[in-house]
Amino acid sequence: MTGANDHEIRALKAALREEALARRDALPAQTRARAADVLAGHADMFPVDATTVVSGFWPIRSEIDPRPLLEALAARGATIVLPAVIDRRTIVFRHYEPDVALLEGSFGTFAPGPDAEPLDPALMLMPLAAFDDAGNRIGYGAGYYDRAIARLHEAGHRPRLVGLAFECQRVAAVPAQPHDVPLDTVLTENGLQEFARRG
Repeated sequence: MTGANDHEIRALKAALREEALARRDALPAQTRARAADVLAGHADMFPVDATTVVSGFWPIRSEIDPRPLLEALAARGATIVLPAVIDRRTIVFRHYEPDVALLEGSFGTFAPGPDAEPLDPALMLMPLAAFDDAGNRIGYGAGYYDRAIARLHEAGHRPRLVGLAFECQRVAAVPAQPHDVPLDTVLTENGLQEFARRG
């Protein structure tokens, strides 16, 4: 969108988000369950060991379910963390242990409580609303992940960014803005797609 102003870009992103989420909402339960299994089957595509911190998420609404994939990565030794909203601008990644109850947070999310250890992930499995073939993503509009990634970069950490989504969330093009951080990889029920590193 060459020459588009910030307001026009935000409006286009909002329209793409709404359309992609409507397609996602319409998926049948069988398709969702099969997709979660496919994601888990790709666990060996991610090099992890006992030193690797992996951030996932607890699915809400019609999000693709990453839990089988997280279980597979944990079985290979990875430490799993989940994002916890701590204020209107910030998420932190807290150590997830299956035998410890999660707390309900903002937007219907679930995460470990404040007693859980905060850890910086080396591999980030991220929810999204829409994505394109260049690795640009549209989130839910609050910017939590963009700010978290910026904080990690400032601290010298460069996590691998993996979007988890259904194929129906793919769009022709996402209008990227300077603050948007592109994905390194997207994983859908059709498999893994790598993007060229930028920046």
